[in-house]
Amino acid sequence: MTRPSTPAWQPGMPGGDNLPSGPGGRPAAPSGDGHGPQAGPPTVTIGSYPDYPSAQRVVDYLADNRFPVERTSIVGTNLTLVETVMGRMTTGRAALVGAGTGAWFGLFIGLLFGIFTVGNWVAVILAGLVIGAIWGAVFGAVAHAMSGGQRDFTSASSLRASQYAVTVEADVAEQARQLLGRMHLTPTGATAR
Repeated sequence: MTRPSTPAWQPGMPGGDNLPSGPGGRPAAPSGDGHGPQAGPPTVTIGSYPDYPSAQRVVDYLADNRFPVERTSIVGTNLTLVETVMGRMTTGRAALVGAGTGAWFGLFIGLLFGIFTVGNWVAVILAGLVIGAIWGAVFGAVAHAMSGGQRDFTSASSLRASQYAVTVEADVAEQARQLLGRMHLTPTGATAR
C-alpha cells in the first residue's frame, strides 16, 4: 500500500506557521520566491576593461563629471587565485620571521608595562622587545621544525580577474554612456546584464 506523496513546502503555501522549532528557536518562513535575498535594482554593463586601473579611470571620470557613482560597481570576472612563491622557508628563516613578530609583540607589552613603571621605563620597553624577539624566534623555529617539511616555502596569494566590468543601475545607464562617449578610453565590450 503506497501513500500519496505530499509536495514539499514552498513559499506562499499554507502551513508556514506550523514549522517545528529547532535549537535556534522558531524558524521564520523564507521571504520572497525562496531563491535568496532580492538582488537590488537591475544593472547594465557599460564597458569591460582588461585591467583594474582602466575600470577605475572610468569610474573616476564619471565622478569628475558629477555622475552618481554610488550607483556604479566594478565587477571582476573569471577570477583566478594566484599564489606567488617568494622563496624557501628554512628553520633559520622561520626563526627570523618569528623573532620579528615576537619583537613587535614584546614592544607592545613593554610599552604597556612602561606606562606604569616608576623609574627607567626605557629599560622595560627594551626588555619586552628582546624577550619577545627571543620567544618569537624559538616558537618560529619549533613550528617550522614540527611541520615536517610540508610547506618549505613562503608565498603570497592574490585574486586576479581576466576582465573588469563597470556596471551602473539601468535607469542611469544612458547618462553614463553619454559621459563615456566623451572619454577617450575604449572598452572591450558593452553588454546588458
